[in-house]
Amino acid sequence: MAHRSKQHAGPSQRQLSVGEKVRHALTEVLQRGEIRDPVLVNAVVSVTEVRMTPDLKIATAYVTVLGQEEIDPFIEALNRNARFIRGRVTPQLKQMKYMPEMRFRQDTSFDNYARIDALLKSPEVQKDLRDEDDANDKSRGGRTY
Repeated sequence: MAHRSKQHAGPSQRQLSVGEKVRHALTEVLQRGEIRDPVLVNAVVSVTEVRMTPDLKIATAYVTVLGQEEIDPFIEALNRNARFIRGRVTPQLKQMKYMPEMRFRQDTSFDNYARIDALLKSPEVQKDLRDEDDANDKSRGGRTY
């Protein structure tokens, strides 16, 4: 049987499955507004992804807060309330042997997507793309297919 290299292996199917279950449970708790932290009272927190450690004992939830520029106070509030949140998701995750420790981090993937999109639309890249198209047309003898 082939062994996967631990250095290059991504998350296992089990990690992905459990992460998605934890994400759903967290989303429900946050939507119900059960957390009585003043910072989180009127915040619309979206859990975009949950990554599980290989032993499934730590869940790192990546979140965004809609309509907010400064996310750090919300992340701090979620981490302050992590034990309470863990208790609230327990009934939905009762099939798990161990209830994972919850950690919250800012999801920066949307920022990365926006940065890449801006780069692709920049004049320099657009010029390079036009130059490449012109070179391809010349190599085909000016004919389009």
